[in-house]
Amino acid sequence: MITLHLLHPSEKTPMQKWSFESEPIIRIGRVEDNHVILYSSVVSRHHAELRRHSRYWEIVGLGANGTFINGEKITQTKITSGTIFRLANSGPRIQIFLDSAESEVNDENVLESQNTPELKSDPAKERRTFLAPRLDR
Repeated sequence: MITLHLLHPSEKTPMQKWSFESEPIIRIGRVEDNHVILYSSVVSRHHAELRRHSRYWEIVGLGANGTFINGEKITQTKITSGTIFRLANSGPRIQIFLDSAESEVNDENVLESQNTPELKSDPAKERRTFLAPRLDR
C-alpha cells in the first residue's frame, strides 16, 4: 500500500490523505483523469507519476514547472517511505508513506506520528480532488 499526504503550505501537518492498494501507477495533476487532482495554477495537467516496480517505487516528474525533492529538480528517481516532493518550486508538497513490505522507512523524513492528526479518505471516490491553496501570489 502507498499513502500520500498533502502537507500544509507552511507546516509539516497533513491536510489530506490518499491511499492506494494495488495501482501500479498513480498519476498526479490538475485534470480529471489523474488519481490525485490538485487545483493549483503551478500544477501541470499531468504533473507527476508514482510508478511501482517489483521491490520499490519511483517518482517521475512530467510537469512544465518541475518536480522537486529537497530543493532539487528531479526527472525520475527511486523513493522511500517518508519522501517529500513538491510540485513546482512553490507548489503543493506531498509526503509518501509506503507499507513496510515495499520500502524501509527513512526515519529522517517521516512525520512524527504523535503530532499527525488522524485523516480520513473516502475510498468510494473514484478520483480524489483537493483544491490547493494558491502559493504563487
